[in-house]
Amino acid sequence: MALITLDGIADGGFAETEAVIAGDAESLILYRQGEAVRAWLNICPHAGRRLDWAPGQFLKSREGLLVCAAHGASFELVQGECVGGPCRGEALRVVPVEVRDGQVWLAP
Repeated sequence: MALITLDGIADGGFAETEAVIAGDAESLILYRQGEAVRAWLNICPHAGRRLDWAPGQFLKSREGLLVCAAHGASFELVQGECVGGPCRGEALRVVPVEVRDGQVWLAP
């Protein structure tokens, strides 16, 4: 089952969806850049809280970083590494995804 359509994510924007990973339902952050999509678990490594400020609503800084709504940790959007804030040097947990036929899927 597809997670979301590619068109369901604004180019340069985020979306949230749920997926079963290792038998557990998990919230995912999806980030689209052109035809590519990256995904991470929606869990900040600092305190284990969700990063969205409201369901599916994420903060993006002027510098193009994903910002945790709880404590302001900032994450770059390639590897999900924390580059500012309380968990500097840690990273979001990557979830491999792929785009096929205009839809985003968990990678096998």
